[in-house]
Amino acid sequence: MEYVQERVATLHAFSDRVPDAPTESAAVVVPLTEREHASLAAERVLTTLERVDPARVIVALRASEDSVGTVTRWLDSFELGPDVLWCNAPEVRDRLAEAGLNGPAGKGRDVWLALGLAAQEEYVVVHDADTATYSRAHVPRLLFPLAQGYDFSKGYYARVENDRLYGRLFRLFYTPLVRALDDAHEDDIVDYLASFRYALAGEFAATSDLVRSLRAQRGWGLEVGTLGDAFEGTGFDGTAQVDLGQHEHDHRAVGGPQGLGDMCSEVGRALFQVVEDAGLDPDYERLREGYRDAADQLVRQYETDAVFNGLDFDAAGERQQVETYADAIESPGEDTRLPAWRDTDLEPAAVRAASEAGLDGIVDR
Repeated sequence: MEYVQERVATLHAFSDRVPDAPTESAAVVVPLTEREHASLAAERVLTTLERVDPARVIVALRASEDSVGTVTRWLDSFELGPDVLWCNAPEVRDRLAEAGLNGPAGKGRDVWLALGLAAQEEYVVVHDADTATYSRAHVPRLLFPLAQGYDFSKGYYARVENDRLYGRLFRLFYTPLVRALDDAHEDDIVDYLASFRYALAGEFAATSDLVRSLRAQRGWGLEVGTLGDAFEGTGFDGTAQVDLGQHEHDHRAVGGPQGLGDMCSEVGRALFQVVEDAGLDPDYERLREGYRDAADQLVRQYETDAVFNGLDFDAAGERQQVETYADAIESPGEDTRLPAWRDTDLEPAAVRAASEAGLDGIVDR
């Protein structure tokens, strides 16, 4: 049984025990799209949260005007009674525009909008709604380190299902890229990014003080950007990662809109923004070659591990993905992050009021 510690405190799940944790002082933020609503995974997540009984559940909803009524009625059917924040309501977009914050929309912006409201509680937990293996232990496990004096905790898990290794964006892009950065730069920020067993997991928890300091990437770079702000806000000593077992959730194609290729570009920009914020100046051409070398070695290791466990493995396909991902290794360009809530004049209550106005308008039609 593995019990190795990393540079951040690593909490292992040696049993199915649900630890004592301050759920009554926590808000849980669940980003949700209309595509995910009414799925078996989302239903499992919301039904399970009824048993966890946190202080608040805030659903950060992105849905079209044609479908938002259907989705909110479905959400209202749960005893949980979640607070629904319609993140792309016209009224919310107008309010953001007045504050000079409208810009591109995506998962990161949705979560950021909800974090402003969630930070009214002592602790905040964020997790996705597409986890088919979601457990009532998830929220208590993420919260447990915070009750022990840590400021930030991150979930990690195994992505193995259908006799295959998944987690391709993490395995084939993030991990070899951070290894290549580590070879090129000796710096604490790179060591911090390398400490997480599943850095792209959507599950994390933080104190409300730290949440108010997070600058959110607007899209799929949210998880990496959060790590950068967590490093700045609390560092190694204030960070823990928590074993959430084995996860099964949605898989994406490499190509096409919202595919892994698009996600990779956003994750890459977020990662390079983090390291440049820390004062590093990567040579992106050399880094791209270092990434390819590290990824090639990892593919060989993954293949050996898969064969050892009797899993299917497509080494040629994985190396082809590496070449696709290598195109994302470039300067991050313009910084489009949303500001920390503590640094903006926008009030969370104004966002909630705008969302309610939008939802009332839909109901009144």
